[in-house]
Amino acid sequence: METSLHQQLKAHYAGPDGELEVKLGRYRIDVVRDDLLIEIQHGGLAAIRDKIRALCKQHRVLVVKPIVAKKTLIKCKQKGGRVLSRRRSPKRGELLDLFDELVHFTRAFPHRNLTLEVPLVEVEEWRYPGHGRRRRWRKNDFIVEDQKLVEVTHVYRLQTHGDLLGLLPANLPQPFCTAQLADGLGKPRWIAQRVAYCLREMGAAKAVGKQGNAILYKTASRARRAG
Repeated sequence: METSLHQQLKAHYAGPDGELEVKLGRYRIDVVRDDLLIEIQHGGLAAIRDKIRALCKQHRVLVVKPIVAKKTLIKCKQKGGRVLSRRRSPKRGELLDLFDELVHFTRAFPHRNLTLEVPLVEVEEWRYPGHGRRRRWRKNDFIVEDQKLVEVTHVYRLQTHGDLLGLLPANLPQPFCTAQLADGLGKPRWIAQRVAYCLREMGAAKAVGKQGNAILYKTASRARRAG
């Protein structure tokens, strides 16, 4: 079932003149505004990769991939029932989480007809118990009834190799290994390895050698644009 969050984002991107749920060949497009096709994807980008590649051959496409930066958990007695509690989730999404999805989107992005927009959003997540009334509320013992948009806190737009490189630390040495990238990002090395993989597969960086067992990478020109 479509969440309120998805409906709210569709309405936001459609504006006063956009069309919703437009059939285009064998595809259904979330929003069409003038000559721009807009797809809002809460799930994995892998699910729409081939669709986006096909659409980009003849159309300008905007893929909107929201990341939940803040979430308030609202627990209800039952589906549609009274609210029992609300609390702020300790989990916070950030822009670097996008690389979890870009790993599966390297054959689609970048492209001259494609823009990837990443809104960081604050949401309310409405939940109710997933079992009988006498069952104690346990971790993960719930059903998510809906997600509702509270606020869009920031929006990032990515179109080119240079936009990807703009997400890297400014003082990153050339060449660099993933240990140096991890230090610059302030993240574990496995995240840096994922970022480096995406940069290499998308043409934003290339492997130029090794230092011991570590692969060395060098970033490409920020002016490049694929497609």
